[in-house]
Amino acid sequence: MTTTDRSLPATPALPGRRRSHRLMLAAALLPVVAWRPARAQAPAGQPLRPTPAQTEGPFYPVSLPADTDFDLLRQGGAAYAKGQPCWLDGLVRGTDGQPLAGAVVEIWQCDAEGHYRHPGDGDRADPAFQAFGRVVADAQGRYRFRTMRPVAYSGRTPHIHLKVKQGRRTLLTTQLYVAGDPGNAADFLWRRLSEADRAALTVPFTPGADGLRASFDIVVAA
Repeated sequence: MTTTDRSLPATPALPGRRRSHRLMLAAALLPVVAWRPARAQAPAGQPLRPTPAQTEGPFYPVSLPADTDFDLLRQGGAAYAKGQPCWLDGLVRGTDGQPLAGAVVEIWQCDAEGHYRHPGDGDRADPAFQAFGRVVADAQGRYRFRTMRPVAYSGRTPHIHLKVKQGRRTLLTTQLYVAGDPGNAADFLWRRLSEADRAALTVPFTPGADGLRASFDIVVAA
């Protein structure tokens, strides 16, 4: 060990010039020490955190509507004028961060009166509301739906159900929620989520020129 190595940890008072020399040596070492914490950062290429899964619920369609396209506000020739129109879009990626081109994204939700297009809910949904949509993610992993801001019904806060499929495999089933909705805190499924999972599944619906817009990016283990 050198004289410098022995003396840096020492605390006794040193004569003026010698003490100043030791302090300068110690200061010169500080930039090297300050740079090292970068090694504690997550390494490049670390897998992305998958989007949390949630229950499918009882109202996944048993029979599909005549239309199953991106526009839930139009069923055949009928336009649905209730509720607040919105666009829902985002990216589908694998945990490696790469876009999942060709992934099938499905959404389903109740109408503005809180009714699902399902026999278990009495088949009371407005026939003008498509209630279910299916799109294929493009080469960049992008998807987009035109629907309405989800509404609350007995026992549940506003939410939209979502599935991601690839071929015959279902990669994710989950639900997305409206940021700031007062019903979230009382919803039994939303309450079960961790803070991180709530942040991943709860998105703002912000006003735009052609209705509300919500962006929901999805990460799946493909």
